[in-house]
This record gives sequence, structure tokens and C-alpha cells, in this order.
Amino acid sequence: MRKLKTMSIGILCLAGLGQPLFAEEVDQKTPVMMNEVVVTATKTEEQRKDVPHSVIVVDDVVIDESPATSLGDLLGGELGVDWRTRGNYGGAAQEIHIRGMSGDGSQVLVNGVTLNSPSLGVADAGRIPPNAIDRIEVVKGSGSVLYGSGAMGGTVNITTKNPQHDGAAAEISAGIDTETSYQISAEQGMYLSDTLGYYITANHFETEGFRDNSDLDQNDASIKLVFDRGKDLWVSLYADVIDRENGRPGPQPPAGAAAFSVNGTPLYNNESANLLNKTEEQDKHIVLNLESRPLTWLGLHLQTDYAHLTSENYNRYYSAFTSGNLPGSTTEIINEVSGVEGNLELTPFSGATLLAGAQHKNYNWENTSVTLDGLGVESSRLKGEADLHSTGIFAEGQYRPNRYVKAIVGVRHEDHSEFGSEVLPRYGIVISPLKNTAIKANTGRHFKAPTPNDLFWPFEDWGFGSGAQGNPDLEPEIGWHTDTAIEQSFAKDKVFFSLGYFQWDIDGKIEWAPDDSFFYRPENLSNYEASGWEVGTQIGPFANMTLSLNYTLTDAEEQKSGGVKRQAQYTADNFFKAGLTYWFDFGLDVTTIIRYTDERPALYTNDTDSVPSAVLDDYWTVDLKTNQQFSDHWKLSLQVNNLLDEEYDTYAENFSDQFGNLTLSKYPGAGRSLFVQLAYQY
Repeated sequence: MRKLKTMSIGILCLAGLGQPLFAEEVDQKTPVMMNEVVVTATKTEEQRKDVPHSVIVVDDVVIDESPATSLGDLLGGELGVDWRTRGNYGGAAQEIHIRGMSGDGSQVLVNGVTLNSPSLGVADAGRIPPNAIDRIEVVKGSGSVLYGSGAMGGTVNITTKNPQHDGAAAEISAGIDTETSYQISAEQGMYLSDTLGYYITANHFETEGFRDNSDLDQNDASIKLVFDRGKDLWVSLYADVIDRENGRPGPQPPAGAAAFSVNGTPLYNNESANLLNKTEEQDKHIVLNLESRPLTWLGLHLQTDYAHLTSENYNRYYSAFTSGNLPGSTTEIINEVSGVEGNLELTPFSGATLLAGAQHKNYNWENTSVTLDGLGVESSRLKGEADLHSTGIFAEGQYRPNRYVKAIVGVRHEDHSEFGSEVLPRYGIVISPLKNTAIKANTGRHFKAPTPNDLFWPFEDWGFGSGAQGNPDLEPEIGWHTDTAIEQSFAKDKVFFSLGYFQWDIDGKIEWAPDDSFFYRPENLSNYEASGWEVGTQIGPFANMTLSLNYTLTDAEEQKSGGVKRQAQYTADNFFKAGLTYWFDFGLDVTTIIRYTDERPALYTNDTDSVPSAVLDDYWTVDLKTNQQFSDHWKLSLQVNNLLDEEYDTYAENFSDQFGNLTLSKYPGAGRSLFVQLAYQY
């Protein structure tokens, strides 16, 4: 659905908190946090206080003011949201984890088209250019009734920028930072007539990274065409292409590790476990949306979309069995996804709304794995192919008998070509005893279908009985997600408070586990569950300043087959985030973001161990950004990430030296970096 354009502040310390540039504008800005219009939670336009889910909203002003370097960085530390990368290097995949779930439990959409990789089930939030984003809605809790597979922890819906009727807009910017990074961006949009407009973006980003083989080279472009006849008909056609190449350095070898070369080719050094591994990826998306409200009681929405995704991973390694050579592999995966969805929104009488719709998706998957000999020459080739499809039929009804109570009931029937069907119910209620008070409760069944990688990975023989192969007999992961919350605003919406509790479980979590011969095959082996609290407040704008505080307590537990229940790997108990923005009369604004991440289990030696054998330490980070507007068109930005140069680690992995010795090594987070950007705005 088309969003209503707002310049309001999103809930609960959204990094940057969108401030006006001049102090005299503060009194004219009326916060509307309780009345924020959101779409993602119900696929209909609703005020946030009437939605039973907990919601986070970010607009383009927030994005511009934030010191975040990516979408994941922007959302990381918000209530219930954890942002994870393997060391924050240039091309590291950036996953959004909601309420302690893994990254494949968060469904990420761009203008309604799914960004999650069909092969992996995870969306890489690092590849989305921030300058194309107009608005982000994060709806926490089960979204499977409306969005199908994968929307278990929550749904992140990104809307790209639209042209504005009040005139043309354009911006060109260039920046450089201390990690030998370069960025050039351009965007421009306008209406060509009363009804037809466009918005285009283009970006180039290049970095050497902070470790050897941590480079990234990304080019992306997008275009959005809009035909706007108001409620009678609104049509948008969006297309983008993202092309990137990056190194994969692996973990940092243990202290004292010496550089190692094979026949003159460097393989690793004291910074990076691998100097040769690379990845090339290209994503293409196109999505057509049509909306109409021909009658006051009838709304129509039709969407059709297509995605073509390719990735190629190049790997080389050293083994004592290869006579001093460097064998390896290349794996190319091609995913094609096409989909169509249609919705009817009916308002049969006052206080009642019914949404009914159907969604169909086709998946075409190709996997080509090439084995390289010790000289890097192809020695064998494997290929796997699969065609999948799924159809979901859903309905959701809302009824408000009076201003104090609103109830929601929904159900989805999902039919999948591999595992059959699932029925997914959802129930919600909102109680509003006072105008600025909302008490919410929501529960729903969720599921995630096995990926093509899990189902059809071609048989690989690594020798000595070891290898890997997919499992077409897998079942979907299923469970329930329940949450309750109270939201309250004071002082004409200049003080906002939220307190929430959540609980979820997943049965049959898919794990690739080895047998006694180290032959890997995915099975529905594990169970996961979590409960926790989310508490946050936002204060301001008062006296040229806005302050916000977020705290999330998560008790996430995993249980492998035959093992014990224990704290989930890489999931911290405590997260904290604070944001402070101050602006001056002369066009300068300053934003500071402070985050705390608690310690996390990095490794359990056995499935029966309740105490981890390795832990990642807790840490604090501080990010800072200043924007100085001068003249009517120029803006200078100065951004410092990890201001205190804090040392921290994000993941751990075994490192094997040339003698075959294994050492648990960690992926280090990036140190302090300084980024300077100059932009011309029209």
C-alpha cells in the first residue's frame, strides 16, 4: 500500500531522530508518534496506536541525520533488533536479527518485493543504498499470515523515495574515509506532468577495508516511475540493479601467526585467514504495484514482481594432502523468483475492515559447483536444479465496536510444492483506555520453508566418506510468536514511553550436522525459544535537543537434538542504545549514538554442554555525525564511527594453519573510522 508522506519522528530512539535544522522551527514541529500511519502490519493504512504489533518507523530525515553506515547499522540496537556481521569488513553480509531469532527469521521487503536470498533465507541489509530509502517500517512479531514464509521474528518493509508534486529534487554527493573508502552518489526526482513522475538513484562505493582481503566494490542504480491519480489509481514501477565484488578474509588468525605462501602465492597472514577467497554478486529486482479505491468501502491492490539473483564464490585452501598446492572450488548459484499478489480491502460497515488476498511465487534455482585442483584448474563439476512454487490464501478481519477496543483475527493457508500445506492463524487486540494510551496483545503461528540449498544441494564427495548433500524430506520450521506492550505519550507527544514483553518458539530448526564420517546433511534437529522485555523512551524535541533510550533483555535458548537447553549461540542477553541530537541556529546538527552489547556464547564443544567453551566479550561503541548546512544548497557531513576505537569481536571460527593445527579465531569489528562527505542539494 502507498504510505502517507510524513516527516514525523519514528518511535523509540531511531538513530538520528530527524531534527529540523533551525531552532525556530522546533515549535512548529508537532510530534505524532501515537498517530503515526503505518502500512506493513496489516497491509492497510492504520495509525500505529491501533496496530497490535510493536512497530519501529524510520523516515528519510532520520536516515540523513544518522551516523549509521547501512540499513543494519541504522536499525541495530533498536528495541528487539540486533545487527550482525562477520567482522564489519567491506563485503561482510549484514543480517537483521529480531528478538533473538536468526537472520532467516526476518523478512526484508523493498517496495513489497522480498530481499531475502531464496538460497539462504537471509537478507543482506548491507547492500541497500540508504539514499534510495524514503521510509522503513519494522513490524515485530509473527507476520506469516500476511507475508508467508520467513516472517517469524518480524517484517522489515522498505519504501524507496517518490517524486514530490511540489517541485524537482536532486542531490549529488561525494565522500572519503580513513579506510581508503570512496563514495559517489546521485539522485533526482520530479513530476513530468500532474500525474507522471520518476525518481532515480545511482551509487558507487569502494573500500580497501580495515584488513587484507576485506575490500568491496559496489555499484547500484534504481528507478521508480509513478502514475498518480489519487485514490482512483496509483501505479508504481520500481527496478534496481546491484553489482558487487568483495574479498572474504575469514577470521583473524591467532596472535603470532606468520604469513604463509604456497608456491609464491600468499594464502594468509596475521590479519586475515584467507587472502584469495572472493565473492561476486548481482541482484536485479523489478516490481509493479497498482492501487485503487473506486468506492469508499472498497480498496484494490495488485503487485507483480521478479528477481534475478546470481552469486559466485571462489575458494582456495591449503591441505597437507595436496602436495603443497592450493585446491579449491567455485560455486555459482542463480535464483529466479517471480510472484503475483492481489488484495481486496472491504469496509462493510463502520468500525469493520476485511482484507482478503492471495499470493503465488515461483522459484527457479540452479547450483553449479566446480572443484579446482591444486593449481586452480577445474577438475570436476556438479550441477543441481530445482523448480518450486508456493501459493498462499489469506484473510484478516478487524473490528472496533467503540474507541476503547479493537480486535484482529487472521488466517493463511499456505501450499508448498515440496512439503505440502500449513494453516497459520493470528489473533490481536488493542485496548485504549485513554486517548494517548495503547495496550496491545498479539499472537500468531509462524513458519519458514526449507531453502533450495537445504533441499537440493548436489552430492559432494570430499573423500574418506565425508561430503555433503541436501535433504528433500525436510519439514518447515514452525512455532508461535506472542507479545504484549503498553505505549504511552505525554506532554503533547513530546515524551513517548513503551514497555513490551515477547515470547516465541521454533520447532524443527534446520541444521546442517555431520555424521561420524563428517558427511553433512540438513535435518530438522533443533528447537529454539526466547522470551524478553523491551523498554524505551523518547524525549523531545525540547530546548534544541532530543534524547532517546532503548533497552532489550533477551533470554534466547537453543536445544540441539539429544542435547541440553542452553543460551543460544551469538545471542546476547542485554542490549542498550541511546541517541542524542542537538541542533544549532546556524544550520549545524550533531547526533551521537551509543550502543552496548552483552557477552555472547561463541562455541559449545558438545551438544550436551550448557557452559560455552568460548565467549565473545561485551563491548560499547560510540558513533558521531555532524551536518552543517551552508547557503541554500551545500551540506558538509563529518561522521566518526567507533569513536573510542573499541576492540570487539562479532563471530568465531576455526583457523587451520599450514600444519593442520586448529585454533578458534574471531572476526574483529572495525576500529575507528572518519568519513567526510560534501553534498549539493537542489
